[in-house]
Amino acid sequence: MNDICSPMIILFDDEADAFWCFERAMRRLRENFRATATSMGVQTQLGVLSQVIKTVDPRLHQHLEDLDGGEYLFAIRMLMVLFRREFSFLDALYLWEMMWAMEYNPTMFATYEELEDRNNAADDPKLRKRYGKFERKYIHNGQNEQHGNTLAVFVVASVLQTKNKRLLKEAKGLDDVVQILGDIAGNLDAKKACKEALKIHEKFLKKANRQ
Repeated sequence: MNDICSPMIILFDDEADAFWCFERAMRRLRENFRATATSMGVQTQLGVLSQVIKTVDPRLHQHLEDLDGGEYLFAIRMLMVLFRREFSFLDALYLWEMMWAMEYNPTMFATYEELEDRNNAADDPKLRKRYGKFERKYIHNGQNEQHGNTLAVFVVASVLQTKNKRLLKEAKGLDDVVQILGDIAGNLDAKKACKEALKIHEKFLKKANRQ
């Protein structure tokens, strides 16, 4: 959580402002940190990531499965702290702002309120026009707005795509996968990664709709 909190403290002089920004950020991310005796919250996103790679790059997915990496546990850190350690500080903030703007859903924080308030907010058609670009794609495709697929999952997919050749050629075990992905720290461009993520998202939706 320090990786999520530290940018707020750096950006805001007022500790109260920093606290409430952190509190809202953690509301968005809290499902990733929930755990039971048998599962972690982030496993839902890892499952989505597995489906995305299996759909858009079946060869890479099969290779990772052959290495016993089909659960994509090597991507946990990227999703848990939203790429704070993969991108530079400024690029990470840029990526957060871009992702959250594209995922914007005017009913988002109503999901944390009482059930009646949540349902009233979700049924307002006027609010649909205010959805972010990423979120609108799901609504346009007739999927429930609580689909659970975040843009962060597709950013991870874009990172894997950039390392596709190395992973297929050099990765002989999970240690190699972790090392190859570890080499990206500080060497990624946030704008490019986000553009590639949107392309993968488009490709995934098209293929998923055909199935």
